[in-house]
Amino acid sequence: MNRACRYATASLLVHVLLNRAAHADTTPLMPCPDRPNCVSTQADGKANMPPMRYTGDAGDAQDALRRAILAQPRAAITADRPGYVAAEFRSRVFGFVDAAQFSLNAGVIHFRSGARTGYSDFGVNRTRMEAITRAFTATDSLP
Repeated sequence: MNRACRYATASLLVHVLLNRAAHADTTPLMPCPDRPNCVSTQADGKANMPPMRYTGDAGDAQDALRRAILAQPRAAITADRPGYVAAEFRSRVFGFVDAAQFSLNAGVIHFRSGARTGYSDFGVNRTRMEAITRAFTATDSLP
């Protein structure tokens, strides 16, 4: 292998590794299954919901998002790092767990919320995400 080819290969490798490190905090959201127990900003059809939007500092938006999540009954944050929040919500009677993911990027919050078990959630995840969106939008840090 000649010197120019080695240099090009090394440059490409460094570029790929640095690009991967720069996006390490960007966690992709899980897709919704083919069941009516999940909603997502990245889903098609009936499972689709619009993303939340924010202006200003992403850290302030993430703080407001955490408050909106924890305002929900039986909510717990299970992961929290810059640009990503995961939460669980338990049903009142049987303690069924719904899992939610939130990804903040460039003024937009994409989310996915779905039941871990069962076929239908009777609209519970959609209703919850609408409530979280309203609570988030009502904060002073938003337009």
